[in-house]
Amino acid sequence: VQIPQFEPSLVQHYPRNYKILKNLPYNISEPKLDVWANSAIIIDTSNGNILYEKNADKIIPPASMTKLFAMYVVEEEVSKGNLSYEQKIPLPPESWACNMPPRSSLMFLGKGQNVTLEELLLGLSICSGNDAAYALAYVTCGSMETFVERMNQVAENLGLQNTHFVESSGYSEKNTTTAKEMAAFCRIYIQNHPESIKRFHSVLDFTYPKKHNLADGDVIQAQDFSKGIPEHITMPVTQKNTNPLLGKLEGVDGLKTGYIDESGYNLSLTAVRNGTRFLSITMEGPGNSSVEGQKGRVHDGTELMEWAFSSFADFSLEMYSHPYFVRVFGAKEKGINLIPALTDKTLSVPYVYGESMEENLQNVKVYLNIENLFSSVNAGDICGNIKIYLDDYLLQEIPLLADRTVEESNFVIKLADRIVKKISENSSD
Repeated sequence: VQIPQFEPSLVQHYPRNYKILKNLPYNISEPKLDVWANSAIIIDTSNGNILYEKNADKIIPPASMTKLFAMYVVEEEVSKGNLSYEQKIPLPPESWACNMPPRSSLMFLGKGQNVTLEELLLGLSICSGNDAAYALAYVTCGSMETFVERMNQVAENLGLQNTHFVESSGYSEKNTTTAKEMAAFCRIYIQNHPESIKRFHSVLDFTYPKKHNLADGDVIQAQDFSKGIPEHITMPVTQKNTNPLLGKLEGVDGLKTGYIDESGYNLSLTAVRNGTRFLSITMEGPGNSSVEGQKGRVHDGTELMEWAFSSFADFSLEMYSHPYFVRVFGAKEKGINLIPALTDKTLSVPYVYGESMEENLQNVKVYLNIENLFSSVNAGDICGNIKIYLDDYLLQEIPLLADRTVEESNFVIKLADRIVKKISENSSD
């Protein structure tokens, strides 16, 4: 629960609560993790808490992780009703596979093919198709330039100062981001479009073109791509999802790989277990070949996810987010509501007690502390708090704010309320 008129004050006094990513509200010892990538971060997606980071502010080309921003722009248009998954998409020459730069990842779009928006998004997420990126840019905004402006607007709106794009496929080394900013964006992407995880990012493989995709007059047949890719593509190509941990590491259901020479081997990875979802970003991963690069992605992704799931679990705060009525003695109104200054639905709880995470969570204790209020209160005053402990260790303190201003009453009521308050205090003793 929030009080809109107090939000500017809350942002000023509790800026941590309003950041997409933030440090844990308590201190933990620095974990000793064996992460091969030069830059890495892992967060709790439900609250944005940073669990671990390594050179996470280093500016690096995102490579094909750029396509996540492209998907976000398209998904926004779908949610507004401007596009639909089922609609047929015209393919301009700029999107044909034969016109893509050398060594491009492709879904193998060809001249005159019949393809839906959903198929393009699958080709983008699973095959990392640069041709799909161009087709989506043109159908969404009419040109690559305008589409990239939309992607950059998304980054600007989220306050991502080091994230900038010049094209939507990730092929250019002039696209830039950081592990921390990519993690912040991915958190918003998952929050705003959670259905994309199952619909696109968790799909294991994709075959294209199929018979219904072929241009009029074309038939399914084998083709030789050794001398270049033709305008008309008639041979179905099955490609596995580029995410090496999908279907291999428990709970992994997204998101996206990326590689160009200037970026090394990048991976945005998310996994969910027992209702807790973590997200990691690794960039500048080592490797002199795709085999070595995938090995590093698997190693780092496993290292980060297994550590996070063995070290933290989410504790729900929703049952404590409601208003708390409290009596105000000696005032013109009987009482006010106290509103928790709370933006997160969960708290990341460290595993420090017991034989299991479940037993550890049973040691979490929540205490409500409300001040005795007398005479008058101003809207926004802190009149108490909620303190959350793990055993005797304070994890988080949540201020309780007055939802309105109440003025003091006349002398008679104030005197009567003072007597009632005194009797109440004595009886509670």
